[in-house]
Amino acid sequence: MLAHPLIHPNINPIAFHIGPLPVHWYGLMYLLAFILVIVMGRRRIHTQPWLDWTEKDLDDVLTYGVLGVVLGGRLGYVLFYQPDFYFAHPADIVKLWDGGMSFHGGFLGVAFALWLFARGRGKRWLATTDFIAPLVPLGLCAGRIGNFINGELWGRPTTLPWGMIFQGAGDIPRQPSQLYEAALEGVALFFILWFFAKKPRPVGAVSGLFMLGYGIFRFLVEFTREPDAFLGFLALGLTMGQWLSIPLILAGSGLLLWAYRRKA
Repeated sequence: MLAHPLIHPNINPIAFHIGPLPVHWYGLMYLLAFILVIVMGRRRIHTQPWLDWTEKDLDDVLTYGVLGVVLGGRLGYVLFYQPDFYFAHPADIVKLWDGGMSFHGGFLGVAFALWLFARGRGKRWLATTDFIAPLVPLGLCAGRIGNFINGELWGRPTTLPWGMIFQGAGDIPRQPSQLYEAALEGVALFFILWFFAKKPRPVGAVSGLFMLGYGIFRFLVEFTREPDAFLGFLALGLTMGQWLSIPLILAGSGLLLWAYRRKA
C-alpha cells in the first residue's frame, strides 16, 4: 500500500441540468469529440487541397459518423461484453449516460457508415476513411477522459506513486488506465497520424496506420487495465480488449502493406 495514494475526485457524473434534464459529463465528452472532428477536419481541408474535400462533405460525413459511433459503439458493447445482461434488460441498452461503449463496435459502425457515405457521394471508401482517421484520436481522448470522470474502467492494483483509489474498487491503489489510454490512443496516436497524413500517401495507408497504431496501444494499455469483472481474463491470460485488438493490428498491417505495394 502506498503511504499517500491519490484519491479519485469522485466527480458528479452530471455536469449540470437544463430544466429537469440532466446533462452528463460523458455526453459532453462525446460532444467535444465531434467538435474536435469538425475543427481539425476543416484544417485538413484548407491545408491539404489534394484531398478534394469540402466543408459540406465534412458536415455531412459527421452525421454518418455520429450514428456509426453511437449505434456501433453501444451495440458492440452489448454484444461483445454483456449480451446476457442486456438481452435480459433491453431497456438498459439506451442508457448511454451510464457508460458502456465499445471502441471496436464503434469502429465497425463508423466503417459501415463511411461506406454508405462514400457510396452516396461517389468517393472511394478507403480515401474517405483516410480523411477521417487522423481526426479520430482526439475524440478517443475525450471519451477516455469521460471514463475517468465517471470513475469507471480503472486499472489493476499498483504500487506506483501515481496509483489511485477509485470508489467501488476497494482501498487498493490502482493504475489510472483511462488516462494512459487518453495519452496513447488519443494524444500520441493523433500526432503520429496527423504528421503522417500531412503528405499525400497511398490510398489506405493512413487508415492502415490508424488500425495498427490503435491496436498496438490498446493491446499494451490492457496490461494495466482491470478486466471487466463479468469477463475476467480469457484465453492465454488476455483480456477481451486485447483479443479484439489483435484483428485490428493484423488488418492494419495488411492494409499498410497492400497500400504501398499497390503504389509500387
